[in-house]
Amino acid sequence: MSRGVFVTGTDTGVGKTLAACALIHALAARGVRALPMKPVAAGAADHGGRPANDDTLALMEAAGLGPEALGRVTPVLLREPIAPHIAARREGVRIALAPILAALALLREDTGFLIVEGVGGFCVPLGQRLDTVDLARAVALPVVLVVGLRLGCLNHALLTARALEAAGLPLAGWIANTIDPSMAAMGENVQALRERLPGPLLGHLPHHPGARPVEFASRLAVESLLGPAP
Repeated sequence: MSRGVFVTGTDTGVGKTLAACALIHALAARGVRALPMKPVAAGAADHGGRPANDDTLALMEAAGLGPEALGRVTPVLLREPIAPHIAARREGVRIALAPILAALALLREDTGFLIVEGVGGFCVPLGQRLDTVDLARAVALPVVLVVGLRLGCLNHALLTARALEAAGLPLAGWIANTIDPSMAAMGENVQALRERLPGPLLGHLPHHPGARPVEFASRLAVESLLGPAP
């Protein structure tokens, strides 16, 4: 069985891609090659005559992948940076698991460590009867939760942990990402989550706009994510 994690967040804009890229670099520093995937991405711009999502490109850059990998890293690309089910409806696209799992199967033929990043928070709709909970279940990997540290994060993190439990998905660990550097009692909030979340704190990322993900790699303890090689 392939090794890897599904990266989700307490909300959109909490730094999932930053954390996922930092995980890729942290794994590389330990001699582990990571294979990134962002199955669904909403928001595309032209890159060299080809549409691509910025998060997808960041993941590919962190993993050292070339442009030929675009389609398998992100098999479902939507143009508008809005809720994916709305973007899909406007484009006349139906998001389905089959093409996503086909792309994932190709990645699983490799022996690398999978880093699969979700879209938005954990319960974002993808279609009328499909959401990111279904996607995470289908991917069938332990989950890393990115907690955006700002007012309200305790509730968001604990509700997400309950949703993971209800979905039957283990929490492999969580990453605290400082969204609001002026957040009151930040340390106490992090401690409250350490006492309540069922997975370990993998690292606390500081507020550092413009920093490259590789600069955060040393702040992540990924050893607990690395089980015995298949």
